[in-house]
Amino acid sequence: MRIAALIGWLLGIGIVVLGVSILARNWRPPIDAYPLQGMSISAQNEAIDWPRAKADGVDFAYALATDGAEVRDAAFAGHWMAMHQAEIRRGAILRYSLCAPAQDQADQFVATVPRTDDALPAAIELSIRSDCAARPPVRGVIAGLVALIATVERHTGKPVLLKIDKPFEAIYRPSASIPRNIWGVRRFFAPAYLAQPWRMWQASDLAAVDGVDGRVEWNVVPR
Repeated sequence: MRIAALIGWLLGIGIVVLGVSILARNWRPPIDAYPLQGMSISAQNEAIDWPRAKADGVDFAYALATDGAEVRDAAFAGHWMAMHQAEIRRGAILRYSLCAPAQDQADQFVATVPRTDDALPAAIELSIRSDCAARPPVRGVIAGLVALIATVERHTGKPVLLKIDKPFEAIYRPSASIPRNIWGVRRFFAPAYLAQPWRMWQASDLAAVDGVDGRVEWNVVPR
């Protein structure tokens, strides 16, 4: 009896966990409050049926272009062309690393991402990463970011968007010192850690989207 009860309890827990996981993957902020919704992707989501994704509510998409100073996302060129063909507004992401010179990272991005008038503002992703233990002084990091941003903006012709996670903001406070639009990051709850109001919100990194293999980051823009 005890074994049967334990098995029943474990099955019940498993069903609850599965239900929560399904809800999390299908949850999106309300469309009336956030009329523009889209996803951010990388080579981890290489096989994408873009018409299906568009039909599932993808108004725009950001694709990872470069990571640090040396890595180009292997799927970027294909994503960039496919988004245009599907008539989905497209943007490119530079994932910043504290372990590489800022100018080298800017140069890599410029060499990877074509300048196109229809593109969304380029996004600079600022996060504390497990693959980089360096924590340079605040003044040097901010100065490097300002120079990086200037190079990227000369290339794209548009002000960049700063995607800042909470740990990076806590150490370097870029939202207080760099006057650019902010892309905040917080799962399920609106970000409240930034020095200025955010213009875009990554609301989930667990989202399921029709036509996309694997989980994606889901992003929304308020009314």
